[in-house]
Amino acid sequence: MKRIILNGGTHLSGELNISGSKNAALPIIFSCILINGVSKISNLPNIGDVEIALNLLQNLGADITRFDNCVYIDSRNLEYRMPTHELVSSIRASTYLIGACLARFGKCHIMPFGGCRFSKRPIDMHIDAAASFGGTLCDNELTANRLLGNTVIFSKPSVGATVNAILMAAGAKGSSVIKGCAIEPHIDSLIDFLNSAGANICRIDRDIYVEARALHGGNITIAGDMIEAGTYLGAGFITGGEVLLTGCPIEDMSCVFDAFVSLGADLAYEEDKAWLKGCKGAEYLSITATPYPGFPTDLQPIFAPLMAAFSGGDITDTVWSQRFGYLNCLSSFGISFVLENNKAYISRSDIHSATTIAPDLRGGAACILAALRSEGESIINSAETILRGYESIEKKLCALGAKILIQ
Repeated sequence: MKRIILNGGTHLSGELNISGSKNAALPIIFSCILINGVSKISNLPNIGDVEIALNLLQNLGADITRFDNCVYIDSRNLEYRMPTHELVSSIRASTYLIGACLARFGKCHIMPFGGCRFSKRPIDMHIDAAASFGGTLCDNELTANRLLGNTVIFSKPSVGATVNAILMAAGAKGSSVIKGCAIEPHIDSLIDFLNSAGANICRIDRDIYVEARALHGGNITIAGDMIEAGTYLGAGFITGGEVLLTGCPIEDMSCVFDAFVSLGADLAYEEDKAWLKGCKGAEYLSITATPYPGFPTDLQPIFAPLMAAFSGGDITDTVWSQRFGYLNCLSSFGISFVLENNKAYISRSDIHSATTIAPDLRGGAACILAALRSEGESIINSAETILRGYESIEKKLCALGAKILIQ
């Protein structure tokens, strides 16, 4: 088990380049299972979740060649093999095996899919989508002689179910329509990649239209990670520093920028750059996490220590109503809160150093921000949880002046 040792109280300042988006990279990697050819993915983040996804493809017979942040995936000679429980249970994105394997091989085992356990995360919408295309579930195995194009209607937007529906539609026979889909930027990235591989997919608002075609190798450059960008802006803000970020997906981050400005941040942005220049005067902040284009649920934990450090605030999460377990870890740093159903009230608090555990990926990053704010040494155990989603976090924070060590 790894741990992060951090001596806080330093103003973080400097320039960082944002890595490729984790949430875009993972569905694109799994979509290569559908492809009969060699695909190139550039700006791929070097993180734990990506390594596990690539390992899952290698277990199916993919030939993978990697040069720094560029990977070539040869998926011409795949054979279905039941994946290991260890790999599947390590990442939530392993759910994308459902759509990809059912489309390519006509079967997929349903196993305990992994990821952060901050809330109940059922896969009923994924299974229902598979049934719409002709899949049958029996004894924890999904099978289909041949997927057939159909219309899938989601009662609420789900990123994971939308990804699986796209994969199944792209591998089905005929035309499909997916209605009520999620519209996060990484959904469009997946569509762009599959279209580069010969697919015919178009999204109009919350409806996706798919005309199935044979797929050859695709090519894409992963956009910058908005969650990573928001985390490092938070690190600069909570320490009273100045941070310039390049490679930001500016057009996807309007709600995030608005939240920083409302909290009092002096923030400017243009093209792919975001520059946090300090605090102009903090005010009580209320945020509500909703599906895109609303405030992202993955960033609501990051704002909890920011609220505590300045003027307080409240957080409502309509995506994952139980995503507040990280607050118990933040309380180790002296952060005071009251939780009522899916709403947390964060009080302005005197943040001090502490020893705690990373409860989940984003909750662990929130603990890092609290440690950066406090004087003295803090220790965050289970650091591998954080490394699942942040590339070179130790090096990047050190480049800004942080005193941090991973053991």
